[in-house]
Amino acid sequence: MRLVRVLIAEDNEDHLFLARVALQAVQGVQIEVVAVQDGQEALDYLHGRGQYDGRELPHLILLDLSMPRKDGLTVLKELRADEMLQSLPVVVLTSSDRPEDVNAAYALGANSYVNKAKGLSNLADYWTQTANLPDPAFRR
Repeated sequence: MRLVRVLIAEDNEDHLFLARVALQAVQGVQIEVVAVQDGQEALDYLHGRGQYDGRELPHLILLDLSMPRKDGLTVLKELRADEMLQSLPVVVLTSSDRPEDVNAAYALGANSYVNKAKGLSNLADYWTQTANLPDPAFRR
């Protein structure tokens, strides 16, 4: 069974729960979820800093826009500027339907933009069963 490691950066416990449920409902794939509470913690995880020293990189990142310490757009901008992390697929998973948020996320390199209320189950199926994800160890 194929393993898909997903980093979820989400500060709302209810939204995190719903994302976990959607991912765990996918059949035929072993899902490993790592959850962080804010943008700074997401970056610490991805860079292997502090408590995340020795962590394994995710295959996929689900990134909320509205988080404490560093918001999702700031995290996305920093990820795409980092040569070691820029190829990781990032799905912005948010409550916002504002066109300026959608445009900003794609301009910064988001691979997808999904409204939490509309697409969690479709998102889980697509990114874990349909899409071919890069090996997290892949480097350009």
